[in-house]
Amino acid sequence: MIDKDFACQLKGWSLTTAEIMYHMPDHRDLLQMFIWQDYDLAPSFPRLIKFLDFWSHNLDGPLSTIRVAHAGISGPAEMRFVDKEWRLH
Repeated sequence: MIDKDFACQLKGWSLTTAEIMYHMPDHRDLLQMFIWQDYDLAPSFPRLIKFLDFWSHNLDGPLSTIRVAHAGISGPAEMRFVDKEWRLH
């Protein structure tokens, strides 16, 4: 059975981290930070957009700033045939 996250990586999904700054609901002059991390498809980031859409419609703290970083961990282009074989025993 293959891991769901590994299967997403092979399809081009990458680990995405978003630093979300938002205004406190009761004290609008104060900012709070929230870190969101999941596998997402760059550059459209459908999971992040869905999360931010949920936030803006269901939570009271208005968004201020969002910084996004992503990095591919592995993918089809990084796998290559090595012309050697080693055996133990």
